[in-house]
Amino acid sequence: MERYGTIMSTERRNTSPQSKNSRSKGGKRSGAPKSPKGNAPEADTVEGTFKDPGYAARKAATDLLGKVLSKRMPLDGELDLNNGHPGYKRLEPNDRALVRAIIGTALRRRGQIQDVIDRFLDRPIPEKTGRVLDILHVAMAQLFFMSVPDHAAVSLAVTLAGRDGRAKPYKNLVNAVLRRATREGAAIIAEQDAEKLNAPEWMFARWCEVYGAEAARAMSAAHMQEPYLDLTVPEGREEWAEKLGGEVQLGYSVRLVPDGPVEKLAGFEDGKWWVQDAAAAVPARLLGDIKGKAVADLCAAPGGKTMQLAAAGADVTAVDISARRLQRLTQNLKRVGLEAETEVSDLREYVPIDLFDAILLDAPCSATGTIRRHPDVAWLKREDDVLKLADLQYELLEKALGWLKPGGTLVYCTCSLEQEEGELQIQRLLLEHPEVQRVPVTADELGGVAAAISSQGDFRAMPGHNPSSGKTSGGLDGFFAARLRIS
Repeated sequence: MERYGTIMSTERRNTSPQSKNSRSKGGKRSGAPKSPKGNAPEADTVEGTFKDPGYAARKAATDLLGKVLSKRMPLDGELDLNNGHPGYKRLEPNDRALVRAIIGTALRRRGQIQDVIDRFLDRPIPEKTGRVLDILHVAMAQLFFMSVPDHAAVSLAVTLAGRDGRAKPYKNLVNAVLRRATREGAAIIAEQDAEKLNAPEWMFARWCEVYGAEAARAMSAAHMQEPYLDLTVPEGREEWAEKLGGEVQLGYSVRLVPDGPVEKLAGFEDGKWWVQDAAAAVPARLLGDIKGKAVADLCAAPGGKTMQLAAAGADVTAVDISARRLQRLTQNLKRVGLEAETEVSDLREYVPIDLFDAILLDAPCSATGTIRRHPDVAWLKREDDVLKLADLQYELLEKALGWLKPGGTLVYCTCSLEQEEGELQIQRLLLEHPEVQRVPVTADELGGVAAAISSQGDFRAMPGHNPSSGKTSGGLDGFFAARLRIS
């Protein structure tokens, strides 16, 4: 993802020697083509066929990993069954689930896997080898972190290399590295500093500086785990928690262990709830009693917060720059039986007809708080993205203030762990706009979870937070929200 983070940078990969003589450390030449005399390669290659069970799934996983890492394509778009990756769409549901598990693991554990590869090679793998690095990562994700037989993972990886035009000359290298990984990899994994390796270097350094090393490690550890499934349930959440075998989190959301397609869960078809991280559900609640009030949801898609506002009885105007994403929002509203006005607009050019009683601004951000659910984010984002987005966020924040009625409330939020996108925005705003006051968040509004409130009184959730002590206590999305009132 973010160009291999702490492991192998883009520059290193792109400027490595274009040599076919990459060697597996401690072994014979493993990646070279056959000699002019036609001698058979020295490595004992295990190779499957196109018809091998699982081949298509591994190929799709390898392709998707390459899309994320080399082309910086968001994974969600590639997994979309309407417009996503063709090979993924053609798979049976069980194979699609396997692909999601493989690529999720490969991304969450990317640093550890690359560290193993680096130990086994005496030089970086040349860029012109095509998919070799992606093939190795997909295979090692299975070998080290999934219950996949060693032989299957190695065989399918070698087959993938053999069928790729640029990777084929390095098929024996893939075989040699993976065979060594089956013998030595587990011991290496056991001694690694997993929390540090699996976060991009710039990101981990920032977290250490802002939150301290212990909190940074807790966040990175949370990112390595599959998150629970959180549901926003407007009514009867205790009853739904019992019915679905879940627990109430932050006083509002129902959390349960994922088990099969969400669409098959009781209450989905009837629109009794929708999927939304427990932390992401907090900002809309901070607007208080909004029944009958005119409320704007800015940067509204895909609609979780819009549905919350509409369910609370507000007259909602949902604004987003993307017509396609607003269409999805409208579909979500229809499923749960709620209504809202929608408007396609760039907020920098948006002019509301009337002022609003309350505004929720979920500003565009680096989304580093969502790595638990979207592990590709860690590797798609760069440090300069944070700084560029911070300028846009402040511009939108100032504009939104101008659309409030006197005495109105604005909640500014981002799904980011970076202070430039959260705390520092509010600090600057309060200095430059004396007519704005902060309204502190209280523990009662968060189901008693005071740990998610900053010393300034803002909502600050972090992946390492445990909102309850129950069986589904692990983690929250990283989120920031500040409640402001204009005089």
